[in-house]
Amino acid sequence: MTFLKIAAATAIAIACLGAQADEAALRKNLAERIPQMPKIEEVNKSAMPGLFELTVSGGDIMYTDAEGNFLIQGNLIDTKARRNLTEERINKLSAVDFDSLPSKDAFTIVRGNGKRKIAVFEDPNCGYCKRFEKDLQKVDNVTISLYLYPILSADSTDKSRNIWCAKDKAKAWQDWMLRSQTPPQAAANCDAPALARNVEFGRKYRITGTPTLLFADGSRIPGAVPVEQVEAQLAKIK
Repeated sequence: MTFLKIAAATAIAIACLGAQADEAALRKNLAERIPQMPKIEEVNKSAMPGLFELTVSGGDIMYTDAEGNFLIQGNLIDTKARRNLTEERINKLSAVDFDSLPSKDAFTIVRGNGKRKIAVFEDPNCGYCKRFEKDLQKVDNVTISLYLYPILSADSTDKSRNIWCAKDKAKAWQDWMLRSQTPPQAAANCDAPALARNVEFGRKYRITGTPTLLFADGSRIPGAVPVEQVEAQLAKIK
C-alpha cells in the first residue's frame, strides 16, 4: 500500500512538472515567433484534449498546443452541449463585482425607493444613449450609478468634463441627454480624473460600447435595450 501511495505521488509530481514545462515552452515559442502577440496572462487546459487556453492582455482568448507550435483565434464550441465555451469564458473573465465598482467616479440618479440598483456607462455623444435615457425614465424604484464614459471623440471628453464639473451632475446630464440643453462650461481649475479612470476601467472589463448596463448580480447588457428587458433583468435579482 505504501509503495502504491509513493508511486501515485510520483506520477502526480511528474505530471505537474510536465505541465509546467509545456507552459514554459509554449510561452517561449510564441514570444519568439510572434513578437507582436499580446502578453499572455494565463495558460489553462481547455475542454478539448491537447488544446490550451491562453488569456492575453485585453481579455481576449486564444488557443494553442502544448508547445506553442500552432495558434488558434476563434470560438471553441462544445457541440454536444451546444455551448460557446470561449464566449462563456470571456464573460466570466470580464464579469464585474457590482459592489466593487468605483462609486466615487459616478454620480447617482434615484427614483422611487431606489432599492433596485443598476450601473450604466454612457458617452454624452452617443445617440443610442440618448434614446436609452428616454426609455430609462420609465424604470422606477431604482438607483442608477452613471459612469461618464467618453470614448467616441475628443468632444465626448469635453462634454463629460462639463457635466462632471457641474454643481448638479445628474441635472446637467439629464438636461443634455433628454432636452439637448448644453451643460455649462466647466471652470478651468476643475479637474476630472474620474473620466480617465472610467475609460481605464472600461478597457479592463471589456466595455466596448455605450450604453452598457451592469446589474447587481454581475450580469451586463450592452446596447440601448428596451425598458422591458431592463425590467426583466432587474426582476431576476433578489
